[in-house]
Formats: sequence, structure tokens, C-alpha cells
Amino acid sequence: MPILKKSRSLRKGFKLIEPKEPELYREQFPYEEVPKILFDGIMVPNSIPGDFWITDTTFRDGQQARAPYTVEQIVVLYEMLHRLGGPNHVIRQCEFFLYSDRDRQAIEGCRGKGFKYPEITGWIRANKDDFKLVKDIGLKETGILTSVSDYHIFIKLKKTRKKAMEEYLDIVKDALDKGIIPRCHFEDITRADIYGFCLPFGEQLLKLAGDSGMPVKIRLCDTMGFGITYPGAVLPRSVPRLVNAFHNELGYPSEWLEWHGHNDFHKVHINGTTAWLHGISALNTSLLGYGERTGNSPLEGAIIEYIGLKGNANGIDLSVITEIADYYKNVVRAEVPRNFPFVGNEFNTTSAGIHADGLLKSQEIYNIFNTEKLLNRPLKITVTDKSGIAGIAQWLNDFSRSKSGVEANPISKRHPGVKRIHFWVSEQYSSGRTTGISSEEMIAQAKHHLPSLFESDFKRVLDAASEKAKKLAERISHSPEVKSMKGKVLEPYLDEVLKEEGSIQLLAITDPEGFRVSQVHTQRGEKGQFRNLMNKDFKETDWFLEVIKTGKPYFSDLFFSRYTNQLIMTIAHPIFDENDTIRAVMDIDFKFEELVKLLSNVPDDILEG
Repeated sequence: MPILKKSRSLRKGFKLIEPKEPELYREQFPYEEVPKILFDGIMVPNSIPGDFWITDTTFRDGQQARAPYTVEQIVVLYEMLHRLGGPNHVIRQCEFFLYSDRDRQAIEGCRGKGFKYPEITGWIRANKDDFKLVKDIGLKETGILTSVSDYHIFIKLKKTRKKAMEEYLDIVKDALDKGIIPRCHFEDITRADIYGFCLPFGEQLLKLAGDSGMPVKIRLCDTMGFGITYPGAVLPRSVPRLVNAFHNELGYPSEWLEWHGHNDFHKVHINGTTAWLHGISALNTSLLGYGERTGNSPLEGAIIEYIGLKGNANGIDLSVITEIADYYKNVVRAEVPRNFPFVGNEFNTTSAGIHADGLLKSQEIYNIFNTEKLLNRPLKITVTDKSGIAGIAQWLNDFSRSKSGVEANPISKRHPGVKRIHFWVSEQYSSGRTTGISSEEMIAQAKHHLPSLFESDFKRVLDAASEKAKKLAERISHSPEVKSMKGKVLEPYLDEVLKEEGSIQLLAITDPEGFRVSQVHTQRGEKGQFRNLMNKDFKETDWFLEVIKTGKPYFSDLFFSRYTNQLIMTIAHPIFDENDTIRAVMDIDFKFEELVKLLSNVPDDILEG
């Protein structure tokens, strides 16, 4: 990280202006009307830095508008960010919350990967007590909330500009004293007084950087998405002039400047890349654009823009974007719009018949680039009246490959099911249809005419559910409480297991003679349905005989419970004494539907029954 040199030529004298009333720029932000875009004709040239890069806020701002990620999901996505950033570390930093145990566990999990980049940084409020969190976890850099508009200073914080700046500077000094690089988040900068507060504050930060010999970074936060790129537009909304003021007028190093935008007016991506063009090195993004309200700049879009501006991939493997998209759809179970650029299921699929005809002649006519080579996303064509039997067979083969991830035996255009789907498509257009056949319609036809395409889905889910049940059964049977076979320890433990594991319908332990030695443990309110199982002789049941005969666990197929009529599977485990003699047999009935809910990658139609 470069250190500001004493000899750097800076414009001096950005004096703090202390108004009696807040500057709310009512001519631009009337509130009762759509914000106005005003022009004064002043334009600034491009000033693109020699080096520029991407930072990530998926696990900070990106979690403020969706369900929190699990620790495991964060670690997997962090590893993907590392691979996507490539050997030249295009993705430099990754920002985290620090407040919850889950946040800190995620940071430790990501650190365990041993990657230098993306560097893990934090985010805290402008509160000295919060620095203890940063220090305790050992981060080298943290973001600090330093709101700069009068909307925040006067109305939210109830302070004067002078008081706000003094408090912000105290926090920054505290960070520098602790050896932590501060990154001041200039919140709501596109409604702030640039020359009356922001630049005077920035000038003081430069002085602190010079005195300490450490960087003091600034993140310019377009909190409400008000930024605009139009030439000649006025401050504070003009992104080119805003960035120019900090970089060229104040002299803030590009490497210490970062842009963070929001998409309230559909401008988040172009505002971010415009910030690059005018002197900012770091563009803050989040995966798939997830973020507060309308979201942040989509990281995958910034990667594509970076390559376009650089003129080369700089070591980036774009196919990782497709891996990330698949992980969101299949594991995170996120709703990804089908037409979302680069990651949606159908972003490179055309639905217009005339376009499909052109694509059959040459992909370049309607495909943005070679998506199969760069993103590992083959071009897809929506079925129309121009597709013919061969086109329908191709669609089905593409669908089959995308479902399984592997090449299977191709479906022939002579397959009776293909012919029947072709007949249905022809009827659609004979009746006057003009639009392409949607994926949902094609899937419905395929389920009806080629059901074998979908049989593997259920088998995969069944296998995964069985594996989940086996692991649970093994954990329970090997627990110290079960091994002790002491009722005072055993019964409370089994009660607790039933409370924690909603997938268990029944759990009990039987002696080698086939009689119960524990209570019959069930979910709350269900015990009455199994009352006659307490005194039953089990020595002739399949699970008991198998465990006693082999000394190994027993796993049943799926079957319907005679007591609850639910689809269940039974797992029985031997419990050995210190001489490896079977001391008892534990049997557990698992509810298949509840097991499936514990899985991540489950097709919607199976979850819906």
C-alpha cells in the first residue's frame, strides 16, 4: 500500500462550512417529486488509475437484504471469490460484519483457507468500543461509518458538522494508534456538501495519514443511488465531478479511494465503472448484486467490465462465475432472475423465433460472446415453430446435461417422446401462438413424455436423505450417553435428541432379547400413537434380526408407517459393551419429508411433493 509522500502537491484550504440549517439540496431532492437532474455544463476528463481492482461486500452489505448465509456457505463463496480473482488478485478485499458469533466463525473459516487475497476486512460503527472487535480478531483494516450528508449529520445524528468531524477524526486517530488501517465510509455522499464538508474532512484525513505513515482510505458511498454520469451534471450527484474533486483537486491517492453504490435508479453498475474512469482504484461490489434495498454493484458485472477496460482477462477464469451462480441456485437456494446477465438460467437464451433462426446460422449474430468457452455456459435456444424435431431433441439434451452436469446418452430425434412434444409444439403455433415455448412448458412436456429424464432426481434426493439419516443415527448411537446405558443419563439425552432433530419420528433401545430397555421417544404430542410399542417383543422384526445376526447397522428402504402413514425409513444400530458384545439395539424411524428439508440441493418439484 503506497504511503502519501510529503512532497505531494495538494490544493490547500478546504475550510469547513458550518451552516445554521442543513443543506438538503431541495432543488435536486424535492422529496415530493422525482429527484431532479441539473446541469451547469462543467465537465471533467477521464483520469483512469494505472491499477484498479474490485472489492467485495457480499458478507456485509450483501446480507442486509436476504437471509443470512451459513458459515459453510460463506467459506465456500469466499474460496470461489479467491479463484475468480485469479493469480493477479483482481478481487482484493472481502468485507465482513464482526458482531455475531456466526460472523466471527465465518471469518475464522475463511482464514483457514490460507489465502492472502481477498484480504478480510471489517466494518464497524464510529464507536471506539467497536475497535476492540477489530483488534481481538486481528484484522489489519476496517471500514468505519462516517456519514457526511446533512440528512445524516443534522437530522439523524443531531450534530453540527464540526462536532461530527471531530468525532470521526477521533475514531480515525484511535484506529491508527492501534495499527489498524481506517477506511472511512462517506455515507450518503451524493446528497452531501462536497466543498463545505467532504473535502475539508478528507484534507484532515490526509494530514493524519501523513503524520502516521499509514493509509487512511475513503469509501465514497452512493447510499441512495442518486449518482449520475451525465456530462455537465452538477454536484453532489455527478460521479465524474465528485471523484475528480477528491482525486485531482484534493489530491487523494487513487489507491485509497473506493466507490460503493446502490441501484435505486438502475445506475449502480455504470456509476461504479465511471468512478474507475475518473480516478478511483477500488470498486466495491457484491455477488449477484445482493445488498440493502435495491442492491449493490454486481461483482460478476464488474469483472466483465474490468476485462473490457483492461483489454485482457489478467488471469481471470470467468467460468467460476457460472460455478457461483450454480451454487446460489442449488445450495443457497437463492432466487436468481432467469434473465439476469451472466448468471441467470436463460441470459444467453433467445425466445424470438427470428432470432433463433439467426443463431442456428451463426452464434455470433445474437450471442454477446462465446459464452460456452468463457463462462462454461453453452448457448441455448428457446423452442419455436422453427426448431423442428432436431431442435427439440437438442433442447432436451441440453436440459439433461444441465441437470446432471455430465454428458449422457443423447436423446434421439426418433424417440417417440420427442415426436409427441414436436406434435404439441406444432399445435401451439397452428393455433396462432407467436411467442417461444418457455422452459417451464418444455419441462412439463418432458415430464409427461420422457419421465426417465427426471427419475434420477428422486434417487439423488433419496440417497442424500439416507446419508443424512445414517450420519445422525451414527452420531446418536456412538454418543457417551447411549454407550453408558444408564437410564438417568440416557433418557434425558434421547429426549433432547428428539427436540433437536425434527426428522426423527421414533427412537428407542431394545435389549438382545428383543424387549425395550428405554422409553419410546417421539415428537411432542405423538407418543400416544406408539403406545403399544413399549411392551412389544421385537426379536422377529427385520431390523432386530439383521443387527443381532451381523453386528452391523441395518438400513431399510422407504415405507409408509402403519402408525402415522408418513413415508419413513428405519435405521438400527448395535450398541456394544467393552468386550464388543452386543448390549442393545437402537432403532430410529426417520421421516423422509423432514430429512429432505435438511438438504440444500433439492429440485423444487420434489420439495412440493
